[in-house]
Amino acid sequence: QLQLVESGGGLVQPGGSLRLSCAASGFTMDYYAIGWFRQAPGKEREGVSVISSNGGTTYYADSVKGQVTISRDNAKNTVYLQMNSLKPEDTAVYYCAAKVYVGPLSSAVWDGYDYWGQGTQVTVSS
Repeated sequence: QLQLVESGGGLVQPGGSLRLSCAASGFTMDYYAIGWFRQAPGKEREGVSVISSNGGTTYYADSVKGQVTISRDNAKNTVYLQMNSLKPEDTAVYYCAAKVYVGPLSSAVWDGYDYWGQGTQVTVSS
């Protein structure tokens, strides 16, 4: 059964860091672009970052550029999201998602995802 499982969320103080993980099971990530999304209470889901199938191309939302770094280890079937300098407005449920896409990222990086994880809560508060 194809599954994505996020982990690494939690409560962190403003200015702190977290590293989220997205582990895949039931399929190999080698042919999938992986995206991270988040949804804050009362807000629509928004894209955070995307990485191409071989890790050669990454994309970041303007709101997180310079703050987060996406990476992947296909040997471990895992994608990571390193988040630094966290702010209260980063509080949200963070989801990873996968879509079949081989090659450099192009337009529509936020669209077309077939598989989603259950999400991990990130709370930034003092």
